[in-house]
Amino acid sequence: MDRVPFGISHLDSVIGGGAPSGSVVLLVGEPGAGAREFMYTSATMNAVARGDRELFELHYGDLHENAALPPEVHYLSFTDDEDNLRREMAYVLDDDLVSEAADRIAVRDFSPEYFQLSPVPREWYLGETTRLQDLGGREERSEVLTALGQYLNAHAAENLVVIDSITDLVAAVSDEMTWNDIAMLIRGLGKAAHRWDGLVLAYASRETLERTELGHLMDAADGTLQFEWESGGSKRARTMVVQEFRGVLSQIERENIVRFETEIHEGGFDISDVRKIR
Repeated sequence: MDRVPFGISHLDSVIGGGAPSGSVVLLVGEPGAGAREFMYTSATMNAVARGDRELFELHYGDLHENAALPPEVHYLSFTDDEDNLRREMAYVLDDDLVSEAADRIAVRDFSPEYFQLSPVPREWYLGETTRLQDLGGREERSEVLTALGQYLNAHAAENLVVIDSITDLVAAVSDEMTWNDIAMLIRGLGKAAHRWDGLVLAYASRETLERTELGHLMDAADGTLQFEWESGGSKRARTMVVQEFRGVLSQIERENIVRFETEIHEGGFDISDVRKIR
């Protein structure tokens, strides 16, 4: 089975090249613990690998023999436009990586659909470059979940898709969009992704989800990576734990790995240490 590389060098090497193709992976994080940096690094490294192989190998190394690069990288945001996303990535990754990846990451900004039924003034989320047809009345624009589904149908097959974030959708729950709508969308996404044969990463902040809501999302996903802060003495460390994950967790358990200590450097998010059962 081909693996789709996460773009996280040491993690990919431990798990045989990346995630099994056709996976939906939920990234659940405490604030600042690394989940967002994981997304930025994954999108950037997969994009750079298609453009500048020398730069990719400098920061990542060689692809695993079981890994196959996705043809395209799509980054979906409900609140940020492409310029802001690039700025955020530049805070995490080396400028050369961000510059090389920029034109190879297709950014879809859903803020017009996301904010259309809110009291947020239209000029706050419709930039100068917004097309005239985007300025139409509310009735002319799709609901955000419908627009998301349509975009995924058109672009997710065989590709890497990053959804940033489920937390934003939860914040928008109302009479028009309920929690059940979101949960059913994620469950349907898990089913469709097996046919698309790519990789979907979906971020959710653990602080904003009830225990039962998080359970629904984890049950719908193929795997869950939890990003946490761990305190020891006077220092804090970012750590990552792999929860239920088909085709990955059994491999990690065979190695007796219980936790990954992580770091963020100019190449983005990476694994710095592996905690094993002694």
